[in-house]
Amino acid sequence: MFVDKVRITVCGGKGGDGAVAFHREKYVASGGPDGGDGGHGGSVILRVNDNLSTLLDFRYKRKYAAQGGDNGQGRKMSGKRGEPLIVEVPRGTVVRDAESNQIIVDMSTGEDFVIARGGRGGWGNAHYATPTRQVPRFAKAGTKGQERDVVLELKLLADVGLVGFPNVGKSTLLSVTSNARPKIANYHFTTLFPNLGVIYVDEGVSFVMADIPGIIEGAAEGAGLGHDFLRHIDRCRLLVHVVDVSGSEGRDPVADFDAICAELESYSPELKDRPMLVAANKIDLLPPESDNLQRLRAHVEALGCPLYEISAGTTQGTRALMRVVADKLSTLPPVTVYEPEYVEPVPQAGDPSQLQIEHLGSTWLITGQWLENLVQNINFDDYESRNYFDQQLRKCGLFARLEEMGIADGDTVDIYDFQFEYQR
Repeated sequence: MFVDKVRITVCGGKGGDGAVAFHREKYVASGGPDGGDGGHGGSVILRVNDNLSTLLDFRYKRKYAAQGGDNGQGRKMSGKRGEPLIVEVPRGTVVRDAESNQIIVDMSTGEDFVIARGGRGGWGNAHYATPTRQVPRFAKAGTKGQERDVVLELKLLADVGLVGFPNVGKSTLLSVTSNARPKIANYHFTTLFPNLGVIYVDEGVSFVMADIPGIIEGAAEGAGLGHDFLRHIDRCRLLVHVVDVSGSEGRDPVADFDAICAELESYSPELKDRPMLVAANKIDLLPPESDNLQRLRAHVEALGCPLYEISAGTTQGTRALMRVVADKLSTLPPVTVYEPEYVEPVPQAGDPSQLQIEHLGSTWLITGQWLENLVQNINFDDYESRNYFDQQLRKCGLFARLEEMGIADGDTVDIYDFQFEYQR
């Protein structure tokens, strides 16, 4: 079964909780706090596997969660970091945000991509010891990992796409010019999914060609199979339009050519300007009295598309066509790699009444769901990011609430392991 579009949920692992522990050793009095930190949660990482050709593995499993970090322990022992989850996808998979449909990453270059970050481990009580608070009996919980819904969409990495009506000989042409062995039969929709073949023209000269099935009139609106597989033409640098000039099925080749071109343009206006060659197939079956070939040649050449006569069944003209295709590809830009469009929304402060505030001596621990999300998206090593964080806290009225609760200058404010000294 060929599957080329799925929706999945990816979740980074939760960070481990910090430990509350105290040093206990014979002849050592008042050993002090020694609770270790929790381990960071594992991330979900996308990786290209060139042995995969479909997204079938995602059909029955839709949620992928990385391992969480272990909790901290006594003797200042940090918890083990959660193992990352490697999710393998075929080369050419485009990952989109499920809500906005914007491209997050194009898995065509072979580089790994972190699609869901793991949560941070919480600090143990050893971090909270100060000269005035020597016995802290609290630690921090780990933060949740990132969770998001994404759509995986496979767009084949092929240099050349074979397009045309069903039963015009696309699969036969692919089979006689490459080692691909697609199913071939004398009925429509024999090919139910795209087939790829590598064409070797000369030493060091080769290209990948794809047989795109099921394009008929109305394909761009969902008729036939074309709506499902038109996406695989997006990356093709060159299109070879295969037309049956024999009229063996009572069809007019000129009308067929125009119909397919209209469907391609309806699916994507960019395909209108995609370089195209026309392969007039089944010339061995062309009746002597027919003017189909002459009419088609005049029509396509007027549109700037060169025409080549072939017979895929007898291999007549097929090698010459492949050489022309190779020469044309040498002048075209490389296969398209899509640039990311998705910009992660800037986190905003929420309702301060939803925050939990604990007063422990001179330390104020503040937690809450929206605050956790805000902290995870702030780079505290960057001055502008810290300023933005401060603005969001003031905007939501958190500092005013702390002052109402009696916070004093010099007290420590702890927000998910980010600490600062409060000053009015």
